[in-house]
Amino acid sequence: MDKIKGLLFDLDGVIVDTAKYHYLAWKELAEKLKIPFTEKDNERLKGVSRKQSFNIILEIGGIDLTDEEKEKYCTIKNNIYLKYINELKREEILTGVNEFLEDAKNKGYKIALGSASKNAGVILSRLMLNNTFDAVIDGTMVNTAKPDPEVFLLGAKELGLNKECCIVFEDAKAGIEAAHNGGMKAIGIGQKENLPNADICIPGLFNITIDDLISRLKDLNKGDCYDRL
Repeated sequence: MDKIKGLLFDLDGVIVDTAKYHYLAWKELAEKLKIPFTEKDNERLKGVSRKQSFNIILEIGGIDLTDEEKEKYCTIKNNIYLKYINELKREEILTGVNEFLEDAKNKGYKIALGSASKNAGVILSRLMLNNTFDAVIDGTMVNTAKPDPEVFLLGAKELGLNKECCIVFEDAKAGIEAAHNGGMKAIGIGQKENLPNADICIPGLFNITIDDLISRLKDLNKGDCYDRL
């Protein structure tokens, strides 16, 4: 098997923590609909599309809406969210991300963003990361949300690589599942108890290099194709 050459990154919770802004926006919308919505409930929304997220909130509240009403409320939520992310600053990039990406690029790895967010372009612009990624796949370019692997398969394709040559970095269960559904290894960003199916879990992209992770994957997979990474 070819060596790992591509790294595919989710955005929220991996590159920058915009999850808090999603939560605040969804909570404000839920309050308009008199639906109780907690941070625990918000965990169910990580890594899924805006439409799916709103369906989960409606399920929590036991409310049925028409497709037209759902679209209207999703637009309201996005406008609330945009107010927050339009104030993003480069300093909000998560610890270690810049160093990790720079190291990986210097070592010849291609990197792509694979996010369900339709606002990825705005976020990357605010963070001054527009030119960092070799490819950007966001919610405007895919038809199916995670755990479908479409976003990562398209990312690999845009990098000109076979899927087996790519590793995914994710902070959500749906994203880990999407990576595996696409035949890729998944590095979980967060706690193992929250991401039990991740091949490796790390707290973040700080104090670690891509070489460290490749080495750990080899150790975990002695005897199969990954011992030839």
